[in-house]
Amino acid sequence: MELLSVVIPVKDERDNIRPMVQWLRDALSPVCRWEAVFVDDGSRDGTHLELQSLADYDPRIRLVRLRRNFGQSAALQAGFDFARGDVIATMDGDLQNDPADLPHMLAKLGEGYDAVLGQRTRRRDRILLRKVPSWCANWLLRRFLGVPFKDFGCTLRVMRRGVVDDLQLYGEMHRFITALAVQQGAYIAQVPVRHHPRTAGKSKYTISRTVRVILDALTVKFLASYQTRPMHLFGGVGLAMMFAGFIALIATVAMKWTGGQWMTGNPLLLLSVMLEVMGVQFLSLGLIGEVLTRIFYEKQGRRPYAVREGRSVSPGELRIVASRSARAA
Repeated sequence: MELLSVVIPVKDERDNIRPMVQWLRDALSPVCRWEAVFVDDGSRDGTHLELQSLADYDPRIRLVRLRRNFGQSAALQAGFDFARGDVIATMDGDLQNDPADLPHMLAKLGEGYDAVLGQRTRRRDRILLRKVPSWCANWLLRRFLGVPFKDFGCTLRVMRRGVVDDLQLYGEMHRFITALAVQQGAYIAQVPVRHHPRTAGKSKYTISRTVRVILDALTVKFLASYQTRPMHLFGGVGLAMMFAGFIALIATVAMKWTGGQWMTGNPLLLLSVMLEVMGVQFLSLGLIGEVLTRIFYEKQGRRPYAVREGRSVSPGELRIVASRSARAA
């Protein structure tokens, strides 16, 4: 039976720790082998003491304590690095996610999916502060990233180890785990899950996160579409600017010959110069991006693809590819 690792980042959730552990025991002990990896992200209320006392009693409870508050993305990445399971689940430590949904999600994962996401059907949050910004963000991300799922903010998810190993989380990237998994070519399903109101502790969500999410969405979009071909983006913008600058220059000359307007006093001349300079700058950015892309892939031994399986390919051949990557790194 595969081992399930439940990664739970927590910050100042002391009152929620013991109920959470009991929920995990009740939900998972009858159905699978499991461990809970709690990542204490700089708590100051004694959360780690509660976790230490539980870990001393139950070896399935594991504690990773960070030196300071690094944020949810870093905490999740730390949990992924320390998890030992073949299947990785994530959830919040505020008792709003219900571990009783995990068996159903594991069964769905067994149907051949690489990841199963939760979709909160009856969300127990305040409308103006949490629900409305979440609805807007989910709509924007669906349109912008082209990922057809309805709830990107639900932390309750189950993923296979192969999907998790390819994730690199930083900034606010924990909100884009779904998009990052889709970029890998993972087969993903979304199922309805329960959502409970917070009964203890204080929410860490602020409306300022919306701006950071938008900026990180631009990063994800760029990495998905242009990571291996940055010249197509920056070079395209640069050529468009240079063409517009040429048109502005032609218009300036035409106005000089037909209307007698002095070229030096025509703002279109300054516009054409500005556009030409900006076009050269964008072309230069594209060239620098191409050089960095080659360094990233060639010097670190990375491959611009991910293999799900190889028909008529022996394990030895796969090991040869892996060893070549290791030597290049």
